[in-house]
Amino acid sequence: MEIFRLKDEIPEENKSPRLIKPVKGGLIERSTTDRVENGGGLKITDLKQGAKNPNRVNVFVDGKYSFSLDVAQAVDFGVKVGRVLSETELEEMRRASEFGKAYQRALEWVLVRPRSVGELRDYLKRRGMRNEAEERKREWQKEREIADLIAKGEDANARRVSKRKPRRGASQKYDFTDLIVERLCERGYVDDRKFAAWYVENRFVKKGVSRKRLRMELIKKGVGQDVIEEVLGGRVDEEEIKKIIARKRAKYTQEKLIAYLCRQGFSYDLVRQVMQEETDK
Repeated sequence: MEIFRLKDEIPEENKSPRLIKPVKGGLIERSTTDRVENGGGLKITDLKQGAKNPNRVNVFVDGKYSFSLDVAQAVDFGVKVGRVLSETELEEMRRASEFGKAYQRALEWVLVRPRSVGELRDYLKRRGMRNEAEERKREWQKEREIADLIAKGEDANARRVSKRKPRRGASQKYDFTDLIVERLCERGYVDDRKFAAWYVENRFVKKGVSRKRLRMELIKKGVGQDVIEEVLGGRVDEEEIKKIIARKRAKYTQEKLIAYLCRQGFSYDLVRQVMQEETDK
């Protein structure tokens, strides 16, 4: 079973109206005939449509919220009220839930503007570090709460807090980086060539910038040398120097303007040549 398939990847004919049809109160329509005695298992007791994202299904196990799934994932898993899950099935669904949320956040991020694969990996790494920092903060707050309760003589409450389980998903660490990158690249949301072409076209398009500087910036973005050479193929430094001269000539002396152009990555000899040509006009 492909547990990581999402809503926009499931065939239309396989979508389950029982899972996606909303009814009064936000409940997902479900069959009451599936309600059976649990008998000690992990039974799905309720399904609710997501309040913030209607394409997600909130799953309640043994009367308590457990996790949420993308509609397509819910269909793939055969999620329905009354189904009794094993520990392995529950863990698999929770892992799929975490992937679905991580993938959706990454998708929203890459749709803001073109991104390189390197940028995407850096973003996912930062997200992971942020999640770890938030978890450490929650643990520190829990320890402080327990210490305060003990100081007040409320030992019973302190024991209750110490037994409080961490928020599901916070303590379970999954690394979906490679899978998310692969999925977004396959579906065309992330493409180094498209990103590099966009970057070169928009980077100081009116101000002027050297090929050397663009190459260095694209390397920092994780773009490969072959792609960089391809997108920089038609860019001419002479034209970029002329753009800068047209903007800066009135503000700088000739020597200061030459120094400024060299700091932008243009070669000294080429700057002197273009400056002379512009002066002779």
